[in-house]
Amino acid sequence: MHHRQTEHLHEAAIGLDALPLSGVALILAEAQRDALSVMPDAAEVMASGGARMADVIKGGGCLHYAAAGSSGLMAMADACELAGTFGIDPAQIKIHMAGGVPHDATMPGNTEDEFDTARQVANTICAKDAVILISASGSTPYVLEIARHARAAGAATICISNNADAPLLVGADVAVCLPTPPEVLAGSTRMGAGTAQKVALNIMSTVMGVALGHVHNGMMVNVRADNAKLRARAVGIVSVIANVDEGGATRCLGIANGGVKAAILLASGASDLNEATARLARSDGHIRAALAEMKRRT
Repeated sequence: MHHRQTEHLHEAAIGLDALPLSGVALILAEAQRDALSVMPDAAEVMASGGARMADVIKGGGCLHYAAAGSSGLMAMADACELAGTFGIDPAQIKIHMAGGVPHDATMPGNTEDEFDTARQVANTICAKDAVILISASGSTPYVLEIARHARAAGAATICISNNADAPLLVGADVAVCLPTPPEVLAGSTRMGAGTAQKVALNIMSTVMGVALGHVHNGMMVNVRADNAKLRARAVGIVSVIANVDEGGATRCLGIANGGVKAAILLASGASDLNEATARLARSDGHIRAALAEMKRRT
């Protein structure tokens, strides 16, 4: 088979179709676990990617996610969560999937070879942006073309591939190599490779959230609370961090128009919303620093 790691035949796949279905499921589960074994080696470079993403958001730029096929689905899954989880302005998040985001169960494969569409996408990228490019093989034409134009535009390129010798990784500002083992279904990178891609994307975007000050002690302090579950979570976050009861937390969230960070500072002693907002500005949005400043001044 093809020399790419993602195209090799997994040794456990021999005779797979003759096994009991429980045995098939076990092999698939073990293969998914093995795919994640590559993640710790990429921790430092993923941290670098997350830091780049944070710099772009702070600088008013956009994060462009670009991919095809199953990699595109992984990209979309991460990108669509950023507004709700971290309060990122949706206008700063762009999703570019070869052939467009599917509206049904059809996802044509030929679109990953489209250069013209990639060039159209590239025209929306500018120097203050970052482009997160994902391709298991690292040779998808659609993704490579966007990467080429992004570099020419001066945008940061954060590239993820599951093959160490991938063309996509050459010249990347942040090259995330995830050399996952061969797939149990040879070449079906929606499985182990896709799982590793999703984890890498989740790690980088969460690192970004931490760098932006949107995480405190593992809590989402910039969550967009737009449903009952998240409103209850926001109350719990304010209550825990500010050490107030739920009634006090709810009152402060009301004053802060739902802003969790400002509500925390109000519940911790800020006199009004203006003071809370000013303290957040001085701490660059980091609750820990804002709370420390309040303690120093009391």
